[in-house]
Amino acid sequence: MALSESDTRSKLIDPRIKESEWNESHIVREYFFTDGRKLIGNKRGKQYFVDYLLTYKNTNLAIIEAKAENKDPLDGLQQSINYAEKLRIDFVYTTNGHKIYEHSLKEGNGRWIENYPTPTELFERKYGQPQTKQEAIITYPFHIEGSMKPRFYQQIAVQKTIEAIADGKDRILLTLATGTGKTYISFQIVYRLFQSKWNRDGSDRRPKVLFLADRNVLADQSMNTFNPLEKDCVRINGKEIKKRGGKVPTNANVFFAIYQSIAENKNRVIEVSEEDGEDDVKGYYQQYPSNFFDLIIIDECHRGSANDESSWREILNHFKSAVHLGLTATPKRDDNGDTYKYFGDPIYEYSLKDGINDGFLTPYKVKRIQTNIDEYRFDPNDIITGELESQIVTLEQFEKQIVIPKRTELIAKTVLENMNPMDKTIVFCVNQQHASDMKIAIDKFKTIKDNNYCVRVTSDEGDIGRNFLEMFQNNDRDIPTILTSSKMLTTGVDAKNVRNVVLTAPIKSMTEFKQIIGRGTRVYEGKDFFTIIDFVGATNLFYDDRWDGIPEEVSGGKGETSPTPRPPKEEDEDSNTGGGDNTIIVDPPIREKVTIDIRGKKLKVINIETTYVGEDGIPLKTEDYLELLIGVLGKFYNNEDGLREIWSNPKNRKDLLNKLKEMNIDESQLDDLKQIFEAQDSDIYDVLAHLSFNMDIKSRNERVIAVENSDFVEKYHNEKAKQFIEFILDRYRKDGVKELDDDKLGKLVDLSGLGTIREVAVNFGGIPQMGHEYLELQKEIYK
Repeated sequence: MALSESDTRSKLIDPRIKESEWNESHIVREYFFTDGRKLIGNKRGKQYFVDYLLTYKNTNLAIIEAKAENKDPLDGLQQSINYAEKLRIDFVYTTNGHKIYEHSLKEGNGRWIENYPTPTELFERKYGQPQTKQEAIITYPFHIEGSMKPRFYQQIAVQKTIEAIADGKDRILLTLATGTGKTYISFQIVYRLFQSKWNRDGSDRRPKVLFLADRNVLADQSMNTFNPLEKDCVRINGKEIKKRGGKVPTNANVFFAIYQSIAENKNRVIEVSEEDGEDDVKGYYQQYPSNFFDLIIIDECHRGSANDESSWREILNHFKSAVHLGLTATPKRDDNGDTYKYFGDPIYEYSLKDGINDGFLTPYKVKRIQTNIDEYRFDPNDIITGELESQIVTLEQFEKQIVIPKRTELIAKTVLENMNPMDKTIVFCVNQQHASDMKIAIDKFKTIKDNNYCVRVTSDEGDIGRNFLEMFQNNDRDIPTILTSSKMLTTGVDAKNVRNVVLTAPIKSMTEFKQIIGRGTRVYEGKDFFTIIDFVGATNLFYDDRWDGIPEEVSGGKGETSPTPRPPKEEDEDSNTGGGDNTIIVDPPIREKVTIDIRGKKLKVINIETTYVGEDGIPLKTEDYLELLIGVLGKFYNNEDGLREIWSNPKNRKDLLNKLKEMNIDESQLDDLKQIFEAQDSDIYDVLAHLSFNMDIKSRNERVIAVENSDFVEKYHNEKAKQFIEFILDRYRKDGVKELDDDKLGKLVDLSGLGTIREVAVNFGGIPQMGHEYLELQKEIYK
């Protein structure tokens, strides 16, 4: 009798692994490396795992796919190769305990082997024979604290970076989606370099590291992440330097700064709050010798750091002997080409799509909302102030050149109508003034009385805005619930429980779009998805080839400059201040805006289209979604009788809905189908029957009337029994199929006012018979 897979592992595979000198500390059995995509109802999809992970000297070297003794050892080879590619592991073994097949991803082919290679052999096949110092760097363990340890992709990002540094590479780029823990990855990199005493000159000392951000909130969050190295960390800012008599701190190993704190900005006038003076611009970095730092980490490096004309570039040029590690969430090169020109291609990429499908980021749905004032046609009677330059005003001009207060109020009211009152929400506006107008408009229509329910968080708010942001990030607090902002919150704000991201400003940049979407992707308990509410058509960028598509090819790298430097972008003032710092940039005055009061037209929402996201990360268009749904439904029933049999039994109906949830189709999506077919007063059953078999859609009222006119109700000679059946039908007519769930019977008895469960059941001949009649009624409704 052949051994089962479990017995094959323990009796055949385990002994042969150990014969090749792999001891228990080198073997991880059933290594789960994803969490499974988040599903509705706080559930998870399939987790990926490998049967065996082989490690040696803190490096992942191989995976083994185990099969039962009587199975072909090559079964599952391709899946194992796919997993190895995802894990960035070079060697795959498949076995049934007797035969062993080895596939090398480095060479792209495989062979049958007699025995597993030893740990030393496999390590040398991967790394050769590194020098003692180099080996110490690439094999130093990760920092593990309690249950907090790096996820698989974080391990890869750290290991790839460590290996690149050990190999002498001096310009390195990591591209990982927002919310995947780039700062934590940075910490692990620094920790391992710190403990292994890597530095640029090869001496016996720990490295000097500069962590550069462009906003105080990002620098502060980063310092918190580096807490295990706290005694070796210092913040470079005006306050700190004033304490030192104008001298920069040097007695630390890890330095944190926003570039405004240490750069010498020659192109703009900078005013600093006298009260704070925290980030006065003095060109502090020039006090450090050019070879002072061994490593510079540039957070959100796409934000202009590599541009020839940027202040960050001046800093990087000064410390050009250091290794420069860029971190970015935006892999597309259309509007951040300088970054890729400077650093070269990323050594590792982990996309938003990957993060969602692996279960480390939260999925999203999209509500595209259109109004009858998405463009404005000239009417001289509407103009309050200013003068229009063209007869037609488009979305791109609103709030920048044209202000229509009633439009702002319409959007504010619609936002509130499309969110749960206490769902944390960020509204991205055109500029700081628009953020203020939107806050006032939301206050006008809100139902929550708290004065801080909706607040503006922009750079002009200074400490007040920073405090509101901290309270918003605190998941134990409900207030503030809604933030209005413009550019300040597009990057790096770690607020895990954001349920809605509202777009009221046109977005042309894929880089900015990815950053904004990332505000909602962080995982939080009970948060199954978040909603992107789009008033400006910005989500059309999902259908652009650049959205999680194949990145454009990039030539150059390693400090090469762009042949045609981009001019500085025209940005909202938020993006130039360090994100809420007391630094105010004085820009040239802008022309007077035109204010318009629509008098002869009622403003209204004319369409709300809800779309859901497939595994490719792109929202499904209506026809694609219906096609997907029809294909999925066909797995559960073959004809209308099959659907009716499922739907008319509350237990079967619940099972079907749960199975659909596991396939990323939830009840809210099914409810949205009613809008597509203009069947809001109908049952989901009728929509499914129409979709699957082209049946006519009946309303719930029609179904109730049909039951009332049948012999079903009249068969009850007991008047109270008849009253209860009629009560249930009325509840179904008003509130739908949820009133017919298998756990609702007791509640329906209470609501009917006809007595206790026992008293009402007597009219049916007892509790079991009443339950039977409850099921029979449902069969009659869907007859």
